[in-house]
Amino acid sequence: MEVHHVTEDAETFTCNALLVRGDRTTLVDAGAWGGVVDAVRSHLEGDSLDDVVLTHQHGDHVAELEAVCDAFDPDVYAYAVHPLRTHEIDDGDSVRIGDESFEVVYTPGHADDHVSFVSETTLFSGDVVVHDDGAFDYGSFGRTDMAGQSRERLIESLEDLLSRLPNSVEHMYAGHGGVFHGDVTDVVETALERAKKREPKYPDE
Repeated sequence: MEVHHVTEDAETFTCNALLVRGDRTTLVDAGAWGGVVDAVRSHLEGDSLDDVVLTHQHGDHVAELEAVCDAFDPDVYAYAVHPLRTHEIDDGDSVRIGDESFEVVYTPGHADDHVSFVSETTLFSGDVVVHDDGAFDYGSFGRTDMAGQSRERLIESLEDLLSRLPNSVEHMYAGHGGVFHGDVTDVVETALERAKKREPKYPDE
């Protein structure tokens, strides 16, 4: 699968917006960087952007959604209501990202509307689990210390995600941190073990 991290040059706080080329050229999250439209266009090579799929609607994931829609007029898939949503998605649904079919897995805790996308090879995990971030360098998870968040619900989500994650998944693209290629199940299991300790993710805040 051809995946481009189109916000990697951003100098402002944003999520990882990930452009996936294929049968359905898809942007996973729109990010919050003003240069995302130009970055997407530079990778399209004359093709169209068919879809945007949202893992959740925190500002760092959707701030540039309107600009992306104005530029490319894609279909927009989201769990929660959004003025630009064209397709509602729910747990167990299937969506096409690039050349692969992905199962929608409802994974709240970090956000009430959070979903992850799982295929036979790849996980787009949003913020529920990340490979590395400022807190941990292997097997981290989304923060749960702010209003509307729940560590207990995130733990349940990680357990559900693990139960539905094929052993063949070897690529993980998260909403923050680096891309991971390898034993994705181990990364998620490590994040779950850490989350179950119920310790603050950022103890100094």
